[in-house]
Amino acid sequence: MSGEARKRYGIEDLLAVMARLRDPKTGCPWDVKQSFATIAPYTIEEAYEVADAIARDDLDGLKDELGDLLLQVVYHAQMAAEDDRFAFADVVDAITAKMIRRHPHIFEDASLRESFESSGVWERIKAEEKSERGGTAGASILDDVPLALPGLTRAVKLQSRAARVGFDWPSLEPVLAKAEEEIGELKVAIASEGAGAAPGKVAEEFGDLLFVMANLARHLSIDPEDALRGANAKFVRRFASIEDALRKDGRKPEVSSLEEMDALWDQAKEAERKS
Repeated sequence: MSGEARKRYGIEDLLAVMARLRDPKTGCPWDVKQSFATIAPYTIEEAYEVADAIARDDLDGLKDELGDLLLQVVYHAQMAAEDDRFAFADVVDAITAKMIRRHPHIFEDASLRESFESSGVWERIKAEEKSERGGTAGASILDDVPLALPGLTRAVKLQSRAARVGFDWPSLEPVLAKAEEEIGELKVAIASEGAGAAPGKVAEEFGDLLFVMANLARHLSIDPEDALRGANAKFVRRFASIEDALRKDGRKPEVSSLEEMDALWDQAKEAERKS
């Protein structure tokens, strides 16, 4: 009956659904032909959608997005099980064991709880795990910073790793000075681009500037990706105000001058400031 509450599904049901979708004979043709590589972009996308729901304080949306992200975990585990590598239960076992191992101040000795963050135990445990996974004595501390991370996030992680061994500016001032230096080098590269500059020099200098800006964010305890998302949202909001104002006047941005749109931008900016 339509008024009856439907069955509430559990993780075992989700695992069964994924196994059914991946069945070579009776499964979904699209799901069957996927691989770790083809699914990976969706995994990254779903993680971003979780972050987006959080940024918008949309808890109903977050519930759905977390489900989509969980599906990605189940998808990868199913493909691994098909290759007799590991199953979902192994994923659960591994992460549970890791959390217990990395929190001895919770699961072993409660007296370590207050001093744990400054004790260096977390880093030691992670180093031991890396060694157990086959890490070599000569390996760089930067080796396991994932290549697939967004550029700004990876820059911060690389800088943070180097800072652990003392390779870091001691204060904010030299970071600001370096940013100004990089802006100067970018200007020089742009000016010389048409006069025999090396190919890609402008892009290289621009990358250096972004790397320093990520370092500046780290020293300011700012997540650069989060800051940029905020700037993007602000741009979208203010440009929408321009479009709304022009629409009320029966016009579109493409038939308006830059001066008109700049003035409307300033109005939107002032309205936000007042509110």
